[in-house]
Amino acid sequence: MLVAVEASADSLGAGLMRALRARLGDTVTFVGVGGARMAKEGIKSPVDIAGLSLVGLFEIAAAVPRALADLETTVRLAETEVPDIAVLIDSWEFMWRVARRLRLRAPGTLRVKYVAPQVWATRPARARVTARLFDRLMTLFDFETHYFTDEGLETTCVGNPALRRDVSGADPERLRTQIGAGPDDPILLLLPGSRPGEIKRVLPAFEDAAMRLADARPDLRIVVGAAQTVADEVKARVAGWRRRAFVIEGDQGRFDAMRAATLALACSGTVTTELAVAGCPMLVAYRGHWATALVARVVLRTRYFTLFNIAAKAPVAPEFLQERCNGPELARAAAALLDDPARRLAQSKAQTAALAKLGLGRDDPYAAAADVVIQLAWEHGLVA
Repeated sequence: MLVAVEASADSLGAGLMRALRARLGDTVTFVGVGGARMAKEGIKSPVDIAGLSLVGLFEIAAAVPRALADLETTVRLAETEVPDIAVLIDSWEFMWRVARRLRLRAPGTLRVKYVAPQVWATRPARARVTARLFDRLMTLFDFETHYFTDEGLETTCVGNPALRRDVSGADPERLRTQIGAGPDDPILLLLPGSRPGEIKRVLPAFEDAAMRLADARPDLRIVVGAAQTVADEVKARVAGWRRRAFVIEGDQGRFDAMRAATLALACSGTVTTELAVAGCPMLVAYRGHWATALVARVVLRTRYFTLFNIAAKAPVAPEFLQERCNGPELARAAAALLDDPARRLAQSKAQTAALAKLGLGRDDPYAAAADVVIQLAWEHGLVA
């Protein structure tokens, strides 16, 4: 059983399913909760995950009734299907509650957490809770493991698939042809996130910045990446912009745009790592619920939000958080990069150097994750 309730976790779940099927063939079957990518791999999800793609204490609190209903549906699926192993992917606030209920109501099911809670950034006590609720943990980065092994939980760093994104098949010219851009026309790529709250709070600032930049640069082409979970809302909003913007969907379009873009404005998240792998300079922005931001300023233990900035211990990609996530400030910073090719190249190289500290170039993370699951199954006599 695999459970994923947001877009990035859905990708992880689909990749793990492929890797397990490659190793075990038709001796493994899957049930669970997921999105479009896991559905393509055979998951029939009883839950629509779009409404669960939330971040922040107060955003989550507002969705409690819906989340509790989906939580119960998820646990009942486990009670009905009686899976040997449940892999709960990312989304700490939802998954620890699933794990606690599985421990009580499906005690024969082994529990694996895929993606560690970011205890190095905030709420370190979650390491102890993770050790109590799960039989194994798979982390994305080496520096995370000791927090959990210190609590007695067997933990393996399997690596981050975003660091192994194969962008060799991406075609910048295909994107330019699609949007009617000339070979020298600058392209501004906007990646506003995959959660409804991010579209509500981040996309307006990106729109404002893009319009200001386009007013001063008539040849600037604007491209907006729409995640599957929020595609309809993104397209509806972009349709009302006073300057034309091209909405792209799907992995091929996204990677083509990353390779073609002169500069990206990106909502903080997995996409920033993908952009860095693609060699695209960026500005990173985020705006959460104001009350969540107040709490975060008290409890956060790290200076930066972006993972490769944390690894580099420097703002390799400039960050614009909360009140700084606004059109005028983003436009000023973007203009400086758009007008300075040498500065863009230097940032791209610095991003690549920072990725090396996160494990760029390591072995296939999905195969490593499958190894952990299969090893756990072998230890309990579930596979020969």
